[in-house]
Amino acid sequence: MNYFLYLSSCDTCKRIIAELPLTQDVEMIDIKKNPITQNQLTDLHQANGSYVELINKRAQLFKKRQIDTQNISEETAKKLLLEHYTFLKRPVLVYQNRVFIGNSKATVAEAKNWLDEH
Repeated sequence: MNYFLYLSSCDTCKRIIAELPLTQDVEMIDIKKNPITQNQLTDLHQANGSYVELINKRAQLFKKRQIDTQNISEETAKKLLLEHYTFLKRPVLVYQNRVFIGNSKATVAEAKNWLDEH
């Protein structure tokens, strides 16, 4: 299944959506309205090997809850990702068994190249 996890209120996500040649076979999932599921999270974990790598360490809830982002365990990361959408590093593109996580220029360029080739 091809899907794109994003936050509709995020300007960076909007910019990346405009940049990527996303086709109709990519399901667009606004994580605020449709939080990440256990199955999606398991798939992402299997693809990249780490829940911690899926964490958006700039999420404001870390400060609010006084959570140290430098010492998050895999189990804590998994719990946080299922608990609130803001903890997910975004956007996330899953396309033909490849996963692209985050908004770095390199990640977006790699995703764009992958989509152009497939």
